[in-house]
Amino acid sequence: MPIRIKICGVTTPEDARHAADAGADAVGLNFYPQSPRFVTPSQAAAIVRAVPPFTAPIGVFVRMPIRQASAIAFQLGLRGIQTYDDPPPADDPFPFAHIPAFRVQNADGLETIRRVVTATRPSAVLVDSYVAGQMGGTGHRAPWDLLVGFDPGVPLILAGGLTPENVSEAIATVKPWGVDVASGVESAPGRKDSVKVARFIQAARLAAESFL
Repeated sequence: MPIRIKICGVTTPEDARHAADAGADAVGLNFYPQSPRFVTPSQAAAIVRAVPPFTAPIGVFVRMPIRQASAIAFQLGLRGIQTYDDPPPADDPFPFAHIPAFRVQNADGLETIRRVVTATRPSAVLVDSYVAGQMGGTGHRAPWDLLVGFDPGVPLILAGGLTPENVSEAIATVKPWGVDVASGVESAPGRKDSVKVARFIQAARLAAESFL
């Protein structure tokens, strides 16, 4: 299967449109006020309007009740909800895809993912790096070696410290269903670099093709 690519932390309609034109499958809109990539629902509406119909807008929510996140998703026409919670919410946000994110440090984190998948059957899981006090977008790599051969039972999306320079190695090592990048394709926090975005997508596609 071809790799799926999400450009996360998009803050402007221009960046969203460029990501889509470069071949991204999804763009992420961050609703966490403490993030440098935070957007309000009104700002997000303009971004969603700029996204073509076959590119999925995904909302990123941190410690927000799932019903509140679902209301925002409904208001904006988002395709999915990515949550950063400990533990992840058990509520089903259907018709929105639910992607709980896990900041993995060690093998215990993989067991947590398995338990959550068994209990709640999310649409996919996202594995990110663990940095104390920070919820994604840190630029630190997830533990790739730990993820070799790991099958959570649902699609696995790899995040954490990915760049145009290392995404090929990450895909070859982990063989994820999808990859998710924020800081690794930026010129400044929240500002995407169009050249880096295009290079990242091209590198990810070429790496995944070697497994087809």
